[in-house]
Amino acid sequence: MKNLLISLIVLVLIAACQKQKFEVIIRGGTVYDGSGKPGVVTDVGINADTIAAIGDLSNAIAETEIDAKGLAVAPGFINMLSWATESLIIDGNSQADIRQGVTLEVFGEGMSMGPMNEAMKAELAKEMRRNPDGKYEVDWTTLGEYLESLERRGVAPNVASFIGATSVRIHELGKANRLPTTAEMERMKALVKQAMEEGAMGVGSSLIYAPANYSSTEELIELCKVAGDYGGMYITHMRSEGNNIFGAVNETIRIAREAKLPAEIYHLKMAGKDNWWKLDSVLNLIEAANKEGLKITADMYTYPAGATGLDASMPPWVQEGGMKEWIKRLQNPAIRKKALDEMRKPSDKWENLLLMAGSPDRVLLLGFANDSLKQFTGKTLAEVAKVYGKSPEETAMDLVIADSTRVSTAYFMMSEENIKRQIALPYLSFGSDAESPATEGIFLKSSTHPRAYGNFARLLGKYVREEKVITLEEAIRKLTSLPASNLNIQKRGLLAPGYYADVAIFDPEKIQDHATFEKPHQYSTGMVHVLVNGTAVLKEGEHTGARPGRVVRGPGWKKQLP
Repeated sequence: MKNLLISLIVLVLIAACQKQKFEVIIRGGTVYDGSGKPGVVTDVGINADTIAAIGDLSNAIAETEIDAKGLAVAPGFINMLSWATESLIIDGNSQADIRQGVTLEVFGEGMSMGPMNEAMKAELAKEMRRNPDGKYEVDWTTLGEYLESLERRGVAPNVASFIGATSVRIHELGKANRLPTTAEMERMKALVKQAMEEGAMGVGSSLIYAPANYSSTEELIELCKVAGDYGGMYITHMRSEGNNIFGAVNETIRIAREAKLPAEIYHLKMAGKDNWWKLDSVLNLIEAANKEGLKITADMYTYPAGATGLDASMPPWVQEGGMKEWIKRLQNPAIRKKALDEMRKPSDKWENLLLMAGSPDRVLLLGFANDSLKQFTGKTLAEVAKVYGKSPEETAMDLVIADSTRVSTAYFMMSEENIKRQIALPYLSFGSDAESPATEGIFLKSSTHPRAYGNFARLLGKYVREEKVITLEEAIRKLTSLPASNLNIQKRGLLAPGYYADVAIFDPEKIQDHATFEKPHQYSTGMVHVLVNGTAVLKEGEHTGARPGRVVRGPGWKKQLP
């Protein structure tokens, strides 16, 4: 009997020793793997930074267990258009986006944080002197060095970037409105080559703004050929999102065709009420290109207003040469009168967001560097024009002169019906087009667009749960595997064994955005847990302070050997 008892104990101990072990087990959640398939109630096992198993792990043990019953378990979300380039230096916790499940921030809309030459660094230093609250050390020169600097400083999300076509142009031509010489073009291409080998996702452009809109289509094609050779893509804020949108879409398609690489349209929209009807024709152009064998995709934010600056209400020629020259021209009576005339007349030659908004009371001022102007934060251009006793156009000029910045501005231009139709497009993903701030510290010194706090939660709450525009599994696909595939990055965007453990765990019945244009500094709620590379950065809805984010590199990355 005694021997039998000993034998049973030994068998139990052996069985216990043979139990599968994990560092983390997420138990009983509805797992949406990111592929677009319906969710399945099951478990997820994680070891180190990697998903080790998905399935019934009821007999397995773990150092840490997460009870996910009643919650959705998804891959971490990818922000296809992030401007957290500087906010992550100021606060690496990335509170606003982490609280929405974003585990990868993708930068590079035209301007990227590298490459930088001495003149570019000096201009950045000058900007920081005007706004010392956001001052930081520039300890990099190339784009790859910038991304590595973020990782070294410590950031909660993973980070990636396109190389900005505008940055490359400024690096070689400054802010001159001319074509590059043959030698300058070769140096620009060499900069793209270097960035691709450092892990850039491709080339990004922002062709509505000066000096980006000085670039010819041919110039962009040459830069994109280099990115295409490395498996990268082209991504663009097109030359027009309104009056000349057909020409802008055709230019994007031409660049993709001639440079032989995929292309994506940033924040797809039909801007201005007179252009809302154009959506069908734009979609037809994209679908025809895809049937031809090209790959044209798009992303968007989930709001009827865009945010940029007052520069988007003034003709590009008046801005040539940068801020100092721009202000000098605005102070010249003859030049000022010419610019005012152009600001008041519809044109297909440049994108006038003031006219597209339809009225100055649909133009909201979000942020100033000059303390004396901060009283106007959150007011409309119409309200400030009344205070100044001038026209809205003259007031916009005076604000730029007084602030010595482009003045952060929101323009209400889009149709809610079009937003819903675009969300349902199978090739469309999502980007906030914003920083990732916190509801404290220097972030409260200026307003912002609510998309900085609510873009992804708004999709899941308003458009999935409440309005049922798309299913939850399709929304998760658009937030995860679709952008990962478009970016051509490996082992992210799906919940599958061998993939990095970037995980978002949330309550589909409670996830909700709270940020508004009047009160934007409000976190979204309903995201319960977030893991980045296997480390918990959000636990029970609160940030843990962990910063395990890494550089995510594109397909052209060549690892530098010691």
